[in-house]
Amino acid sequence: MSDENGTQDTAGSPTGPRPEPLRLFGTTWVDHDNGYTLRRVGAAVGSLAAAVASCLVLRFAYEGLQLADTGSFVTVLVVAMFAICSALAFRHTWESFGKRPDPDRQASLRGLLAIGFVGSLAAYFFRSLAEAPGERLHREEYETARKEYEKRTTRRTGNPSKKRRRK
Repeated sequence: MSDENGTQDTAGSPTGPRPEPLRLFGTTWVDHDNGYTLRRVGAAVGSLAAAVASCLVLRFAYEGLQLADTGSFVTVLVVAMFAICSALAFRHTWESFGKRPDPDRQASLRGLLAIGFVGSLAAYFFRSLAEAPGERLHREEYETARKEYEKRTTRRTGNPSKKRRRK
């Protein structure tokens, strides 16, 4: 039995490692079931719509700078800041889909990622076209855990206390 995110209940689940749920996808990424494709399409459309809306908000901010007549230096500085932060946020978000980010580095980049939110949304959109964002990383970790679990459980056969001693 599973909930709305596709995560397994503990009552009927097999023993061994359990897949880690992904945001918006639950554990549907394991077997690509329970509306996985619809969720991927929704994530792609949603992130693209959010990126477009964010660009409109940034355009209003740019127009506000033009109306305030702050000068070309401030305008160029603000535009360059958003462009650079968006590029760095895109790169950081894209790389975080392939390996677990360092929590300390993540905390130190929080401001940069907040300013470059358009880049993060773009990375989420492009990754959603191929797979659930973070699916490859979680699948590799899950497969490794399954292999290790299989190796541990199949190594021993029988009860060692009933083993015959050689004379």
